[in-house]
Amino acid sequence: VQLQASGGGLVHPGGSLRLSCAASGLTFSSYAMGWFRQAPGKQREFIARISGSGISTYYANSVKGRFTISRDNAKNTVILRMNTLKPEDTAVYYCAAGSTPVVVTTTPNYWGQGTQVTVSS
Repeated sequence: VQLQASGGGLVHPGGSLRLSCAASGLTFSSYAMGWFRQAPGKQREFIARISGSGISTYYANSVKGRFTISRDNAKNTVILRMNTLKPEDTAVYYCAAGSTPVVVTTTPNYWGQGTQVTVSS
């Protein structure tokens, strides 16, 4: 299984970014997908998840209303749209896959490599 995250970069506060995670080696639609992030000196934290069908989503309070997770099962891709970015959103962002929404939130079956997001003026 491979999860390839991309789309990170440097953005000014208030700006937007779109992260993408391409999955291979698994039956994509059978897995819930999630995004996590890890800031320097902090533990990795869950930020968003989406069910295999794409019908159900859930967000951490820190990003609710600013971030949107979506998926395209035909392309084996999960997207994280990030708006109104703040300096405290600076972190390495990871995508993950889990056999259920609860699993992807707590103990994902698979992890991707990270992509750096830096929010700074």
